[in-house]
Amino acid sequence: MARFYCLSVERSLFGDAVLVREWGRIGTLGRRRLDLFANVAQAQEAMRRLVVSKVKRGYSSVG
Repeated sequence: MARFYCLSVERSLFGDAVLVREWGRIGTLGRRRLDLFANVAQAQEAMRRLVVSKVKRGYSSVG
């Protein structure tokens, strides 16, 4: 079953850093989760840990 997992760090309307996680089956809208952080460095560190975890589970990086 083909699946996707997408991570990005963005700014909220209030200036906080937001880690946006999207996942699901390819061809569907999937699900979305937003995790708030006090600054961009914390959000990027959380994203790095998630990338390592997902690569271990068989996901590959595209682009």
